[in-house]
Amino acid sequence: MTHQGELPTVGNLKQQARRLRQQLQTRNLDLSHSAALEMVAQQYGFRDWNTLSAKAERPLSNGRPQTLRVGQTLRGTYLGQPFTAELLGLKVFAEGARRRVTLHLHEAVDVVQFDSFSAWRQRITGTIGWDGRSAECTSDGQPQLVLDLPD
Repeated sequence: MTHQGELPTVGNLKQQARRLRQQLQTRNLDLSHSAALEMVAQQYGFRDWNTLSAKAERPLSNGRPQTLRVGQTLRGTYLGQPFTAELLGLKVFAEGARRRVTLHLHEAVDVVQFDSFSAWRQRITGTIGWDGRSAECTSDGQPQLVLDLPD
């Protein structure tokens, strides 16, 4: 069973692992830092550290809050087509100025505007800025990907 409430930040979770190691060392029990991280993840009901880390909040060094989390449901448009999707992957670049997102759309969208054929997409990856818009644009100047970011 996974933790349903708000999770601490990744930094706070790592501090918990360090405290756990220190407490065990006072009892002459040696534990590696990675093993302590795995134990903290299990305490929160996650399979492993990587899973917990992906779900936990990651505030950025520029002071802006991270508003996206893996597993979150998002709305937006891709090539002008509205969608609802689950956030499958998130990678932060350049102190958070750009984020690469991988989305699994609840319903596939047709990314071709010609009547003669279609090209359906259900999984998309794109890079967005803080405004939730991609720098890459369509031929009419509209961003390829726009996410309605939560506050």
